This record gives sequence, C-alpha cells and structure tokens, in this order.
Amino acid sequence: MSQVTSASPDLPALLKRTFGYSAFKPLQREIIETFLEGKDVLALLPTGGGKSLCFQLPALARPGLTIVVSPLIALMKDQVDALQVSGVAATFLNSSLDGDEARARLRGLHRGDYKLLYAAPERLMLEGWVENLKKWNVTGLAIDEAHCVSEWGHDFRPEYRQLAKLREALPGVPVMALTATATGRVRTDIVAHLRLREPAAFVASFNRPNLTYRVLPKDQPLKQILEFVRKREDESGIIYCASRAAADRVAASLASRGFAVRAYHAGLAAGERTLRQDAFLRDDARIVCATIAFGMGINKPNVRWIIHHDLPKNIEGYYQETGRAGRDGLPADCLLLFSPGDVAKQTHFLDEITDDQERGIARSQLRRMVHYAESATCRRRELLAYFGEDFPLDSCGACDNCLEPRESFDGTLVAQKFLSCLYRIRQASGFGVGLNHVTDVLTGAETDKIRRWGHERLTTYGIGGELSRPQWASIGRELMRLGYVAVGEGEYATLELTAEGLAVLKSRAPITLTKPMDTPKGRRVVRREGDVACDEILFARLRGLRKRLADERQVPAYIVFGDTTLRAMARFYPESLEAMDGIPGVGEKKRAEFGAIFAADIADYLKANSRMQFE
Repeated sequence: MSQVTSASPDLPALLKRTFGYSAFKPLQREIIETFLEGKDVLALLPTGGGKSLCFQLPALARPGLTIVVSPLIALMKDQVDALQVSGVAATFLNSSLDGDEARARLRGLHRGDYKLLYAAPERLMLEGWVENLKKWNVTGLAIDEAHCVSEWGHDFRPEYRQLAKLREALPGVPVMALTATATGRVRTDIVAHLRLREPAAFVASFNRPNLTYRVLPKDQPLKQILEFVRKREDESGIIYCASRAAADRVAASLASRGFAVRAYHAGLAAGERTLRQDAFLRDDARIVCATIAFGMGINKPNVRWIIHHDLPKNIEGYYQETGRAGRDGLPADCLLLFSPGDVAKQTHFLDEITDDQERGIARSQLRRMVHYAESATCRRRELLAYFGEDFPLDSCGACDNCLEPRESFDGTLVAQKFLSCLYRIRQASGFGVGLNHVTDVLTGAETDKIRRWGHERLTTYGIGGELSRPQWASIGRELMRLGYVAVGEGEYATLELTAEGLAVLKSRAPITLTKPMDTPKGRRVVRREGDVACDEILFARLRGLRKRLADERQVPAYIVFGDTTLRAMARFYPESLEAMDGIPGVGEKKRAEFGAIFAADIADYLKANSRMQFE
C-alpha cells in the first residue's frame, strides 16, 4: 500500500519557511505533489534545476523517514550540512564515520529523530539493513544520480543494480529516481533496473541559459588558460584534463604564478583528495585542475567557469562537467580547447578497447563530440539535440558561434577532391577506408597501407597538397555533418559516400563550407542570462563576511548563503532583520542565525557609501 499524506501540505509556505524561496523552479512542484501522492517518479532536471528539493520537501511534508541513495561521500556531507543549517533533521551513514558516531546515528534513526537519511547503495545492501529499514517507518526512497544504473550511461556503477531489492523490502514505499543527464535508452534502463512502477516522468529542458559555451583551437594551452583566469581571479573554476599528469602540470604552472589552485585525481591518497576538495568548497582554493574523477555531486553553486584542457570522450560527460558551473543561476563561462591531436589521442585509447560493441559505441560517442567541437552552428542547439530537445531560437546569444559567426567560403573544389578521392578508393579496392587514410592519399603520404593497396596509383593521390592533413580531416568531418559522407557500419569506422554525396560529386553542385575556428581578437560583450546587477564592492565585502562565518563553523561558504542571496543583499541593501524578508535563500533558521549580522554589516557599509540605483 502506498504511503500518502492525510492532508495536503502548504508547500509554498514550507518552501519559504525552510529554504527562504518564494517560488518553485520548473517542474519542482509537480514532482513533489506526485511523490506525495505515493506514486513512483522519474525526474530529469538539469544541474542547478533543483533536484534535491524534489525529495527534501516531501520528506518534511509527510511523517516518517525518507532514504536518499547517493553515490559519493562528499555529496552526502554537503547536503546534510546545508539541511542542518536550514533547520532540517538530516543525517548520513557512510565509511567516513567512526564506529561510535555511526552507532549514535543509528540510535537516532531507531528513535525517529531524523526526516532524511543519506546512504550509499552498498550500505543499504549490508546484512541486517533490510530489518532496520522496516523498523524506521520509511515513507519515501529517492535515488540520486540514477543514470549510474545503466551501462549506457556515462558513469555506470554495478552496485546501483542491487537497489531493485529495496522494492521487495519496502513494497509500499514510492521511489523517486533523479538524474541530470539521460538519453532515451538510459531512461528505459532506469525504469527497468530500479523496478519503477508506472512512474510519472518529468523531463525539464536540458537548456542551461546562464551558461556561455565557447570552443577555441588549442594553441599554447597554458597561455590561453592564463589569459582566461587572469580576468576572473576572484571567481571559482574547474579545469578538466584528460590525464593525471596534465592536471598536475597545469596546477603547478598556475600555482607558480600565484593562483590558489589544487590538482585533483585518483592518483592522490583518499585523505589528500578530501583535503583538496574541501579547500575548493571553502574557497581557500579558487581553482581545481582535475580529471573527470572530480565533480560528480560536488554541490558548489558558485563555480563561475569551466575549462576543458582536453577533448571529452562524449557529449554526456561534457554536458555533466560544464553543468557544474552556474548552479546558482548566475552567469558562468564554459571554454573547450580543441585540437585535432586530441582526437587522434582519444581514438588511440579507444582502439585498445577489446569488446567490439563497446569500442563501436565509444567511437560513435567521440564522433558526436568532435562534431560539436567543430560545428559552426549554435552550440546550445547541438547540445540539446543530443538529448532529443529542439532549441526554438535561431540564435542563443550565448555561444561563440552565435556571438561571432564564422565566415563561410566556396568549398566546392576541396569538397570535390575529398569526395572524388573517397570514390576512387572504393572503386579501386572494393572496400572503404577511414578518415586518416583518405587524408594520407590526398596529401601524397608514403605509408605501408598506401603501398600495400596500390593507392599511390590513384588519380587522386597527392591532389590535396595545398592543405595539411588536419585541414583535410576537418573538411572530411564537415562533409559528414552535411550528409555527403557517412561512417559505415561495422567494426572499423570506414567512410562511405552517401547518395547525396554521390549526386553532388557527379553534378559538381556548389558546396559552401565554414572556415576553421580561429582565436577571436575581440568579443562582443552582452548581458547574460542570470545576471543580477548589484553593488559589486558591497558584494565582495559580504563574501568576506560569509567566509569568516563559514570558517568558524567549518562548513563551505555557500552553506551560509549562496552568491544569489548575497547579490540580492548587495542590490536591495537590507539594513535590518525585518528588511531581510524577501531576500531569496533566507529561510527562518538562517534569518535567525545570520540575518542580523549581515544587516549590521550592510548598515555599516552605508555609513560611508551611498546606495546604487538599479533598473
């Protein structure tokens, strides 16, 4: 029998009183009300879309305990700290606790002291735990990062498959599965493997309007990174690198120039990783240079920028990693440094995968990533299309291709050379070849394969000497995007002329191509989505106050107040406790604990400074 509350709670009042917000984000209220009705829910909300509130508010609105399955220790502690500051009875159980502390929390659970319990999936599968769960009056089960249950997801975790057993142990308890990134295939896996019963599915837009996306040709990457971060010295950011060595090297270079930076990767001892992560969360380190081991579940809302030093393996990973910026809704920048050499490195790694199907999937995903990096169309449109969503506008106004459209040129001659070369290779040999071999033939390279297959005798051998191999590879990939060339089915990524490609080859129809990316000399400055105009000097002062208060309590700064809240204070100048009403993020408990302190600091600031006026 499903657990349903006896009376409909006043959700907006509960939201305002506990968390200090006067309105729900898109789909939050519908998800919460459905869950409170005792129904299973599948919720896909983008990072920053307010997933946590979808199970936290129902936990407060009904009797009993809500179990939250979370994959990372850091995420559990983060969320529990934030809930406790807001006056919510929450706890977690994981391997970071000593025996005495774990037993004390278990006693509290037996007494019914808590509304929310965060735990890792393997903890819930321990012997004897099913009996505990049956005794604790569990009325809700939330499974965060639910894409971990699918082999098609970008972060498969086998232990998530065991969670289906909870369905048997708690048959009447509604289950909510939440994720920020899931294609159609992954969504199907989530429903099947977690045994969701006719779940109500809520899919929010994957669009993150406050993020600006840029791709630059990688050219002296350290110099490019320095130029970028020097304009943002007071802001937090993450630099993602493909290898531990690269993360260490970039971090050392930035540290030698005075930046507060840490490297983070799986090669560090667990204790050291925790110290470095905490330094970032508490703003003692502004920058983290990391492999993809860093970031999942890091609840730091004021990350203002993300740099990808190397090409990600797939769109899902890229979307997830860029999504760690701007979770507070304020503007943030995402920069990808792209090099054809990175494509070659990634392809080499993929060639080492022994399972044919897995290798094929990985190659296909990499091609989509390269397509995104080289595309001249709207970055936002490309990202959303990957998740099956249409972007309705011609220009997003917040990516390099929309802000600084690249020039096009008459590419008929080079396109004819490429298509003709592909045609002649197939005609002469009876089989297809990969992109690298086509570029070798066009540029007149002398390789074993060219000699073995006699391709130096083709009429197209060496006809493309005016361009480099990377330039020809870029042209080939654009012809793929235009639909003139396709990647053949099978174990090897061989190229084939499409019917459209054969038609333009024979008709010599004009083909327009886009000029390669270039490093822009100047950039348009635009007002960005999520901007909150405020007194920047007061904002900086309030950030300093927030850090002192957070350090005293040994919690990350944003647990006191987020940047959105501080910017609102620096815009409306609340000089008294009463004036704090209406400032977003100031719930009853935080208002009682911190409101007077911040109001006094604002009043003191106004003794020597006048109020700014904002439109």
